[in-house]
Amino acid sequence: MKSDRLLVVGAVVLGVVFIAIAIMYWTVPPKSLPGPSVFGHENGVSAVHVKHGIASFLVGIACFVFAWFKSGPRQTAGASEAEIGERGGAGDDAVDRERR
Repeated sequence: MKSDRLLVVGAVVLGVVFIAIAIMYWTVPPKSLPGPSVFGHENGVSAVHVKHGIASFLVGIACFVFAWFKSGPRQTAGASEAEIGERGGAGDDAVDRERR
């Protein structure tokens, strides 16, 4: 259970980081990006990296979706089948009619 919580926190942090990187790609020209080759730095180019930003944004959203599904409620298959049997499913009426 603790490892699931750690995965959720890590996925949320990575999601925030990737979305921040996407915003940086969309707003900062490549000549102003940090480092000589980090994040696609190119001398003399003034156009922003739209495709890099879209890819980073989608990876960030995927991290959030992973965290959302990983943190959802747990339900076992056996419990849900037992609940259906207790409440009476649609098939119970047909079985009762055949027994009569």
